[in-house]
Amino acid sequence: MPVYTYRCENCGVQFERHQSFTDDPLKTCPECRKKALKKVITPTKIIFKGSGFYATDHKSPSGETSRKKGEKKEGDSKESKPAASKPAPGESSD
Repeated sequence: MPVYTYRCENCGVQFERHQSFTDDPLKTCPECRKKALKKVITPTKIIFKGSGFYATDHKSPSGETSRKKGEKKEGDSKESKPAASKPAPGESSD
């Protein structure tokens, strides 16, 4: 269940309350009993545990889909060129 923070606009008291997503927001202040409560937007508390949260943990760049073997990516116009043969050590290149 999420924790919501409320603040009374009348007396200024601020408190947290565990509520379900489907529960109606609170309206009445527990201190002054006026209908002046408003939800306070607070940053979400997230703790990342384990691997997989760094860019170096992914094999493909973000948003790129994996390709099947033999498929070319659009823009890949490089054709494979045969490697130039180099003479073995001790052989002449004449």
